[in-house]
Amino acid sequence: MNDVYEKVMELAKRRGFIWPTSECYGSVAGFIDYGPLGAMMKRRLEDIWRYFYVIQEGYYEIECPTIAQEAVFIASGHLKGFSDKMCQCPHCNEFLRADHVAEGGGIAGGATMSNEELSAAIASCKCLSCGEVLGKVEVFNFNLMFKTSIGPGSQRTGYLRPETAQGMFVDFTRLLRFYRDHLPFGVVQIGKSYRNEISPRQGMIRLREFTHAEAEIFVHPDKKDHPNFSRYANYKMPLFTAIQQEKNEQPITITMKEAVKQGLIANEYIAYYLALTHDMLVKIGIKTERLRFRQHLCTERAHYASDCWDAEIYSSRFGWVETVGIADRTDYDLTAHAQHSGTPMTVFIQYEEPKKIQRRRIIPNMSVLGKQYRTKAKAVFDALSNATPDVDGAEIEVDGEKIHIPINLFEVRDEVIEVRGEDIVPHVIEPSYGIDRMCYAVLEQAYDEDIADGETRTVLRFSPTIAPVQVAVFPLMNRDGLDTIARDITHALQKQRILAEYDDSGAIGRRYRRQDEIGTPFAITIDYQTKEDHTVTVRDRDSMKQIRVNIDRIPELISTLLNGTIHFSSL
Repeated sequence: MNDVYEKVMELAKRRGFIWPTSECYGSVAGFIDYGPLGAMMKRRLEDIWRYFYVIQEGYYEIECPTIAQEAVFIASGHLKGFSDKMCQCPHCNEFLRADHVAEGGGIAGGATMSNEELSAAIASCKCLSCGEVLGKVEVFNFNLMFKTSIGPGSQRTGYLRPETAQGMFVDFTRLLRFYRDHLPFGVVQIGKSYRNEISPRQGMIRLREFTHAEAEIFVHPDKKDHPNFSRYANYKMPLFTAIQQEKNEQPITITMKEAVKQGLIANEYIAYYLALTHDMLVKIGIKTERLRFRQHLCTERAHYASDCWDAEIYSSRFGWVETVGIADRTDYDLTAHAQHSGTPMTVFIQYEEPKKIQRRRIIPNMSVLGKQYRTKAKAVFDALSNATPDVDGAEIEVDGEKIHIPINLFEVRDEVIEVRGEDIVPHVIEPSYGIDRMCYAVLEQAYDEDIADGETRTVLRFSPTIAPVQVAVFPLMNRDGLDTIARDITHALQKQRILAEYDDSGAIGRRYRRQDEIGTPFAITIDYQTKEDHTVTVRDRDSMKQIRVNIDRIPELISTLLNGTIHFSSL
């Protein structure tokens, strides 16, 4: 269906999932409001993510400010390199992503071209806004971060964070103590991030404010065997490796164990989180045939990453959409923050057995050198201790000045020392999730139309785990005590933390259709038979079949249906 996007967004706006933000003043591209049902669906999706990473993996969650001082982003490289290539249409004056213009004109690889190459390539392309041929335009870099000031008088420059990761990196030393100085350990964060996109035109796919969910797993550089790899070792899933892409072949389906063995995936940690992500996306309702994992080519992979993969979900409107990124970032982030902050970000790793190491130590004659170099004495001592002496003395450099220290002003000792361990900078494995893109994918793939009672029925086939309203309760008639029984059942379900919606408005068929349209998986109807035998009907959204169940069994039954312990078809 080519019009699925329009139908999904029309339904989403009408039924309170997604709304344009500040619509009464004229909407601003790149921002959305989650309505009552959308906000609830999003929370359920976030809680599933937390289940996998906080409950299953045992990685605690932290929460950092969404604004950080400039120094953080100087160290991370965002101020220097976090930009997109931009141009301005000479006809309508609209600013455009130059690589998107190239893509629209059938030109591949625009993102990797130089600004000059891209300028020449898009001269014959049409503007994405007005449709006119661009002609000669200048392509320049535009930094995507929102800049602000911290405190009055612009005393300190700050930026809205473009990702949640940096807060976890700058908190590394405290996190290390929290985890009792042991590797591996992980930490997660979920919250808002901000990117001042040039021309967002893809609805929920490209936002200027979005929800980011990231995990940073700190591991030993030489020990990248996941301790629980057996959980997903035999998990089969489609991999679109760099080899398949270069040969223009289809993705291959392979187990994680075999993919690591063949060198298709760099290590067990990457393989583990590829499988975990596939497992999670399927559980929230993503169809396996519309899900693939694409490995970054060498030309697009970040220089510091040893391996990087994207989970891509197919959209009828946007094609393959990157939704999750999983990367081995090596020691880039911790090393950068250590250098810029002056705070060591290392872990002491104790050897199983102490090592005997022979070393040569230089001991300066401090009384003579101290008088001779005065204010530079400490720098001279430090430089000399790391120097390599010869028969005439040692050459050192202090503040750019080369100094010769005669052999009679220091003593060289050879000694054997016992070393119990070493300080290492951990490597970081990072799974990074775009929650809003996941929400859109769930909406699009859940949307369906079928025929019920001779009429077209619109239904959102949500997984019960993320449906905003989990069960609807209907009294057949709003009298004769049926409404009282229905309200009692609603309250019993709510005590079990089940979001149950009481509805006594309109014909029963119309009430079913309303709930089908918002994806409510189950409906309970109280009729006159209920007063006779203490049973109610439970209706399944997808099959529209019904069974009669004793009222006392309802809370337990609905709970097991929602958590997937049993399926309606088995009843």
